[in-house]
Amino acid sequence: MTKVKLEYIWLDGYTPEANLRSKTKIVDASEFHGDVAQCPYWSFDGSSTQQAEGNFSDCILKPVRVVRDVQRNNAWLVMCEVLNPDRTPHPSNKRALFDDATDFWFGFEQEYILVQENGKPLGFPDHGYPAPQGMYYCSVGTDNVAGREIVEEHLDVCLGAGIEITGINAEVMLGQWEFQVIGKGAKKAADDLWIARYLLYRITESYGVKVEFHPKPVKGDWNGSGLHTNFSTKEMREIGGEEKIKSICEAFGKVHKEHIAVYGSANDQRLTGLHETQSIEKFSYGVSDRGASIRIPVSMPENNWKGYLEDRRPASNADPYQIVSRIVTTVNDSNAFKAVATEEEVMA
Repeated sequence: MTKVKLEYIWLDGYTPEANLRSKTKIVDASEFHGDVAQCPYWSFDGSSTQQAEGNFSDCILKPVRVVRDVQRNNAWLVMCEVLNPDRTPHPSNKRALFDDATDFWFGFEQEYILVQENGKPLGFPDHGYPAPQGMYYCSVGTDNVAGREIVEEHLDVCLGAGIEITGINAEVMLGQWEFQVIGKGAKKAADDLWIARYLLYRITESYGVKVEFHPKPVKGDWNGSGLHTNFSTKEMREIGGEEKIKSICEAFGKVHKEHIAVYGSANDQRLTGLHETQSIEKFSYGVSDRGASIRIPVSMPENNWKGYLEDRRPASNADPYQIVSRIVTTVNDSNAFKAVATEEEVMA
């Protein structure tokens, strides 16, 4: 009988950022057809991942998202939440801390750096630095890009898995790249970004290259790496309005510190007010302003203030579960579209 490989993926208990872990479960093909409900709960040794003590070490894996694993024969990737033995959410399980928001759309712009064996970004010379920033962004040619074969393979694998990856590009620093993932629904969007990260890590194993998500791995006059997060609700996309959109931006300013607290470690090294960032100590928003905390795309006022907003503060190493949870809370607390919702309720 044909067997199917299920690669169970989860986040460990390390801080300040969790690491991805995975292991393979083999099941009969006749019993599995790609439905997450068909994936059984499984356990792992939490004492080896900083999620349990050795004298009571079992943690439970709860499957929450399944996609194709096109790199292996008869295989699927299974994103999981971590539970305690009594099936309650483990303290490290940030996904379980918020209710899903299916009308929210999130688009993540994941920047990262490919690092060679000498610890420098791919393409950097062994001694000194390459030419200054300028020619690397969205560039082409041996002198201007490094690692394209890795990036292209990652793109194909993500598309084959069914992840809604919408684009890739070389970034401002040599060896720095970006991919974009969109998701309809807060939890699905975050699930898919974690799976895309997992695939990037696994692909680079074959190249002897490290993936670096630190927001400022190269000090000096070089851009850092962010996780710009675009978001919208149904009301933002279909109703909009300048006053309501700006009231959402104002609501973000009132809880700036709460957002920064979950937007990744070492982010102060990146959010300096330079290199297309606002200072971590300040909050601002503006139309087409890449130096603001929240950028209002120029397409929004041109479209009667309907569309999405971009939060430019998250660091490249931030946990997307915590990002979407915080954004959903702030948008809902803003009450920008409360009157609309009430009217709909009355009509219903």
